[in-house]
Amino acid sequence: MTDFFLTVSISALSSCTLNLQTVSPHTPSNCSYTDCCRKHTSVLRGTMENCCGLLTAQKEPVPLKSVVVELEVRDHVATVVSTLNYENKEDKPIEAVFVFPLPGDAAVCHFSATIGKTQIVAEVKEKQKARDEYDDALSSGQQAFLLEESEQSPDIFSLSVGSLPPGESASIRLEYVTELAVQADDGLRFCLPAVLNPRYQPQGSEGPSVQVTSVPASLVPYSLSFSARVSSPRPVSKVESNCPLDPLQYLNTEQTQATVKLAAGHKFDRDVELLIYYKDAHQPSAVVEAGQTSAKPGTLMGDPVVMLSLYPEFPQAVMSSLTSCGEFVFLLDRSGSMDCPINNSKQQETRIGSARDTLLLLLKSLPMGCYFNIYSFGSSYEHIFPESVEYSQKTMEEALKKVEKMEADLGGTEILEPLKHIYSQPCIQNQPRQLFVFTDGEVGNTKEVIDLVKNNSGSHRCFSFGIGEGASSALINGLAKEGGGHAQFITGTDRMQPKVMQSLRFALQPAVVDISVTWDLPKGVSVTVLSPPITAVFQGQRSLIYGQLTGQSSEAAEGCVTVKYSLAGHPSQNQLHFSLKPAEDTGLTVHRLAARTLIRSLEMEDRESRGEQDGGVKKKVVELSVRSGVSSAFTAFIAVNKGDGEAIQGPLVRRNVPAPMPMMMMACCRSMPQRMYCSGAANAMVMNYDPPAFMDCGEDDDVYGDVDDLCESGSMGASTEPQQPPRDPFLQLISVQKASGCWVLDPALAAALGKTSEEVESPKPASVNQEVWATILALIWLHGFKMDAREEWELLAMKAVSWLRAQNAACVAECVEAGNALLGCKVQKEALGL
Repeated sequence: MTDFFLTVSISALSSCTLNLQTVSPHTPSNCSYTDCCRKHTSVLRGTMENCCGLLTAQKEPVPLKSVVVELEVRDHVATVVSTLNYENKEDKPIEAVFVFPLPGDAAVCHFSATIGKTQIVAEVKEKQKARDEYDDALSSGQQAFLLEESEQSPDIFSLSVGSLPPGESASIRLEYVTELAVQADDGLRFCLPAVLNPRYQPQGSEGPSVQVTSVPASLVPYSLSFSARVSSPRPVSKVESNCPLDPLQYLNTEQTQATVKLAAGHKFDRDVELLIYYKDAHQPSAVVEAGQTSAKPGTLMGDPVVMLSLYPEFPQAVMSSLTSCGEFVFLLDRSGSMDCPINNSKQQETRIGSARDTLLLLLKSLPMGCYFNIYSFGSSYEHIFPESVEYSQKTMEEALKKVEKMEADLGGTEILEPLKHIYSQPCIQNQPRQLFVFTDGEVGNTKEVIDLVKNNSGSHRCFSFGIGEGASSALINGLAKEGGGHAQFITGTDRMQPKVMQSLRFALQPAVVDISVTWDLPKGVSVTVLSPPITAVFQGQRSLIYGQLTGQSSEAAEGCVTVKYSLAGHPSQNQLHFSLKPAEDTGLTVHRLAARTLIRSLEMEDRESRGEQDGGVKKKVVELSVRSGVSSAFTAFIAVNKGDGEAIQGPLVRRNVPAPMPMMMMACCRSMPQRMYCSGAANAMVMNYDPPAFMDCGEDDDVYGDVDDLCESGSMGASTEPQQPPRDPFLQLISVQKASGCWVLDPALAAALGKTSEEVESPKPASVNQEVWATILALIWLHGFKMDAREEWELLAMKAVSWLRAQNAACVAECVEAGNALLGCKVQKEALGL
């Protein structure tokens, strides 16, 4: 039996990957796991050299030459085809094995290899059978190809290219389909994961640990080509990206079809993100797809499947009233990797620093009368209060004092234990619990964490935020999906604050309860719903339902779906009428997405039962995965070249392709000690960094340990205290607002406004209260100078306006006029909401 361990390399599908490397059958039986890891993951030295072919820093040939990714987006569904081109320029047969990230909700549905003129299409088989078949093929000198999903996280895959003879090339084709998430600004987000950060494996977690070897992104020795084609019934208004793009090209006069390409020279230091905007984006729709003619009627692949996209619209009167109650629990990642810069352009702004500023805005925006608490975690966890406390000036000030001192100094990324502690706390009557999770997503026990959130979904809503490049989409999306909340990703030049405040707005919306879905179908037609029940509905956010249709109907027949729910005590409903006539050009996309949805539900059911059902659920997953051709945690794609060619002679040589490390991770690593061993290294991920010449660590030093563990010792950047830049005037102004919503007339306010105390006090109308004057000045400043950041301060400004109204203050118009004159603004009283 072949044993597996992981080392980092580059995926052809995306840029940053891990290399799943087998321990050779010739390894001596007394060779320990750690010995093997150190043998196969020695730290690379030196820099890239221009020699014949591509070489690693160890002057070993790199088998991966290029990556070509073609994206096709139809409305809100994406089909991604990645072609990975390998070439063996050595005089020995090689095996190249890669681990790479994919979107956590992707349905991988095709895997094939082309060698010369021969194409081999892989089949889906039970995972252990596929592994055995792969090993048997290699041992008999045949070529074989294996693609499998990680058992720990559905957003990590490994690809094994076995027995590539000297001088031969291979082209690997990988295809997956996925739905695109709707952003708060109505854009659809596609992300090609190009960064796979080290995943921290907590002590005692199930599954293997992971070995990582990384190099600076500038040294990645292969190219990436990326192009996208977008089509929709509605015009494409624009396509944006965090990476340089060639200009958008429209393909028709209606502008419903367009293409775009990634500009040449991609740096491999970030995920490739596209934001696609349509005109009149939120339109309910239904797509019926005919079954596969070769599949048996009555099965998922043999029957028609319908995909419903619902966008419930809530009454404006209800949406304008934000709830004034709730228990708000904030869970902040303080692992070592949170000390990395939040993006390449702002090296001084760290992830933890941005999170501190965000917590300031959140705490100032909470409504009076609610409850709150703040947890932070790394290898251990802390909380500011033993239990959630009522929001007041005193508790807010106490929390902010502790938030200001929070650093990325708690070690690893063990999120499971603080979540268990939060869920063990009794809920407060009439205060719905809202959980906000901030993390860079570098955990190895993703499925355990998501299962815990699902098991407690009845007691809270979970809003999740993935910070920085490479945050696990499976973790961030899974937390929000199972917790009935909303997920946000902060990448590239994104600011964290507006995205978090958008989610706070969602949390303050009245909860939608009593959700039900009813179907009205022609006589003789029935539906089997394949999606989990809808547990959360938000204004402007899409809800997807997949259903298997059984029975016969005329092509002119129609169906109707009604979604009923209660919002703030008001019964409401939305209806969608749709034709049962199958679409003509969708292939099997809808069936594969439906199969993926059902597979994920069954996998979770299997984990919840923990094998108590004698493997019955697992058997269902395997059968569904094999029939649909969609990967699962229990299956793998396997292809063997059984041609008449001669057996490949000689022992296989394995080559690690160096993985890119984003600039922000390099910034963390520059202050690493030359030699560091982590406690519990057998359970934590091992990260080997390949330093360029200017970061030489010495001739024989290996740097072991996850970035998070390295930071746990306080050695990353601990030698010198970084000089804090002067605080932004906006944050300075927000920091002196009171919990009630008002400001006081004092030197701190004057400084935030850029004035002296005397300049601020003298124009005040004589009959006006000092706090009323101070609050109006603050509102004028926000409207006059920070309209571009309105999303960040709108909630706390609403609180300030509510406070002013409660004062029944006189001379408001006079105050606004005097305030405008003082600050040099022209803000109207009505614009302030007064």
